[in-house]
Amino acid sequence: MKKIGLTALAASLVSVSAANAGSMSISGAASVGIGGYSSDTHNAGTSFTMGNQFTVSGGGELDNGLNVSLSYQLDNAAGESGPFDDHSITISSDEIGTIKFSGHGGSSATSAMDATAAGDIWDGFDGAVATGVTGVTIGASGGTNNSIFYTAPSLMDGLAITASYNPQGAQAESEMGYGVAYTGVEGLTLKYATMDENTGTTGTSGDHTAWRAAYVVGPVTLTATNNDYDMGTGTNDKETSSYNIAYTLTDEISIQYGTESIDVGSSATDAEYSAIVASYTAGGMTITAKMEGADNVDNSTNANADVEYWFLGAAFAF
Repeated sequence: MKKIGLTALAASLVSVSAANAGSMSISGAASVGIGGYSSDTHNAGTSFTMGNQFTVSGGGELDNGLNVSLSYQLDNAAGESGPFDDHSITISSDEIGTIKFSGHGGSSATSAMDATAAGDIWDGFDGAVATGVTGVTIGASGGTNNSIFYTAPSLMDGLAITASYNPQGAQAESEMGYGVAYTGVEGLTLKYATMDENTGTTGTSGDHTAWRAAYVVGPVTLTATNNDYDMGTGTNDKETSSYNIAYTLTDEISIQYGTESIDVGSSATDAEYSAIVASYTAGGMTITAKMEGADNVDNSTNANADVEYWFLGAAFAF
């Protein structure tokens, strides 16, 4: 009896395994670059940068019709969590939509709209970029660890609705976000999202709203974005406006010019940024060259608050 029972159990396990068989894949990315900062009072010289990561993903369709997938990223630059970085589980079906549980590296309704129109030029100048200068930053609106991002089933062609949830943090309430995107007109993309900002302190808590509009006309793409942080104390408000025009010369070569400005409620002077970027793509390789300029990076008119940056790099996807 014991032998018959074990044989039946083994057969059932094989059957379940075959029915729920999925697939696994590994993708990778690597990059190397060189760049440097300079200003009237500051010369950081040149420095090399390198990026390397692998993403292991896999999944399949269950007997009940649900699709389940797992993604895990290994990144040597992940810092204190390294070498393990972003990881998530995604559950989806035509009826329920898509639910993504992110243990690390999740998105919120607003951060899912990606970067500013010009590609977050400000991000290269925040922090200490020159002697005695600390560049301004925009607010944080990304998904926290153990966050949830939901994409609703399709309601109509060209319309997508999303929602996000960040769990309660230390002495801070949970955060909810909602977003909508419309692509029903050829060449046009419109997005809008709003997200709670809860830090546990009234003066720095509030809400974040963002919108993006992009229109493609032949080889030209015009994009505009706005990110507005409305905090409990007006001096903590921040608004980032950005514009970008990109021109595709060939399937491999493109150039673009973009601008950004950050208006901080406590300052009468906006931080202003601009960038010219050229890229060449062939297969899985992309070579990028860019020149960036930043004025009033700390929202002051001091001479050392104007900084320039140049960069040349190559990225590889495999």
